[in-house]
Amino acid sequence: MTEGQVVILTAVVAVAAAVVGYALANFVASKRRQREKEVAEETIGQARLEAQRILARAEEEGRARAEAYRERESANLEQRRLEVGALESRLNQREATLEQRAANLANRERMLLQREEELAEARAAAEKMRESARADLERLAGLDSRAAKEELLAQVEEEARREAMILVRDLEIKAREEADKRARRILATAIQRLAAEVVTETTVSTVSLPSDDMKGRIIGREGRNIRHLEQITGVNLIVDDTPEAVSVSSFDPVRREVARITLEKLIADGRIHPASIEEAYEKARAEVEQSVRDAGEWALLEVGLTRMHPELVTLLGRLKFRTSYGQNVLNHLVESAHLASMLATELGVDPAPVRRAALLHDIGKAVTHEVEGSHALIGAEIARRFGEDPAVVHGIEAHHNEVEPRTILAVLVQAADAISAARPGARRETLESYVRRLERLESLAREFEGVERVFALQAGREVRVMVDPGEVTDLEANDLARRIARKLEEDLSYPGTIQVTVIREFRATDFAR
Repeated sequence: MTEGQVVILTAVVAVAAAVVGYALANFVASKRRQREKEVAEETIGQARLEAQRILARAEEEGRARAEAYRERESANLEQRRLEVGALESRLNQREATLEQRAANLANRERMLLQREEELAEARAAAEKMRESARADLERLAGLDSRAAKEELLAQVEEEARREAMILVRDLEIKAREEADKRARRILATAIQRLAAEVVTETTVSTVSLPSDDMKGRIIGREGRNIRHLEQITGVNLIVDDTPEAVSVSSFDPVRREVARITLEKLIADGRIHPASIEEAYEKARAEVEQSVRDAGEWALLEVGLTRMHPELVTLLGRLKFRTSYGQNVLNHLVESAHLASMLATELGVDPAPVRRAALLHDIGKAVTHEVEGSHALIGAEIARRFGEDPAVVHGIEAHHNEVEPRTILAVLVQAADAISAARPGARRETLESYVRRLERLESLAREFEGVERVFALQAGREVRVMVDPGEVTDLEANDLARRIARKLEEDLSYPGTIQVTVIREFRATDFAR
């Protein structure tokens, strides 16, 4: 082999080696790049998984924080809502108080104007009488002796007739009082033997005394204290042989409660006379009014209602002292509200308006003695006046079918009312008819002009009538008693007799300044 061939061969080998080395280097570099790429992709995958985990954890923490914030803000909002509601209630109450004061001032102004007019009329009448007397004297002065004598005899005869009427009136009153005493003894015996379990529980309250000596102080000298107490409260006080106890009897639970509290205050104070009786009576009446408001608020809390017009709350509270067939009306309303709410829940109906309508369905009974008409329609009008929802108003007016029920709410209220009233022992017909008869007695007597207050006493055997002394004179009071008695005879059917007592008391008050 020649040197040239060797050089060529060497060159070829060198080139081949270079080519193989380059190819091998490229292969190794390619493997390295592929491995680096796989490592990079794996790293990116892990980073993505880690990022996803971090993002999920962040979202979960964000949701938890948002939920906690929402709950906290919701609680704060509810607290603020309650505070605003309470503030609104206080503002409404203050507004009602101001309106009442304005009405009282307007009343007083009207009464003053009326008194001024009456005074002017009285002065004119006195002047007219003076002129008439002057004319009579002038006329008599112009008569002869015989004519003057006849005129004088006529005047004497008229005066004698007037005195005879007064004497007859006094004799009739004494005879009726004696007959009434005997009738009361007979009736008391019959009631105690026959109907004590039914009547006594709902018409009589017992007041404990520290000693039996207190009975004499309650009666007072010649019965002055007990007469004044019965007159101002409109109840019967039964002072018998029961040791250290006095019974307060009345068909009206409000009067009975006021009289009971009045008597307890007098016993605690120890001073019992007409002035202290009137003072204790006013305080007791204020306590009963507060009790009425408390009872209304209790009813709202009991059924889970938070907002209602203050006047509606007061009317609800008045039903604490109202019964229907022996069933307490306020308890009946609360029971009906619970029943209606449960029925609505079972049917998948919103229970809130149903519960509200059931609680208010007998609200008209709080004013039935003041307004003529069905208590359902009266209650609906009251609810409408104080801004209740039309669905609630319809539920009230339709619960006795005076209006055809058009909604599920109205039907549920009907059902709850029927269930509460029909359960065993809920109602007694006898007591309700007894109370209605006494209320009828009072309403008939109130129809006459000049009557201020009327109390039915002695289980309906006596009607005590308080008259305005400015409108009714002593002689007219006697005539008024006769007319009321005739009215009762014509419009009512009853066994035995009913005593009508007309009381005329004139008080003049002034202040030393």
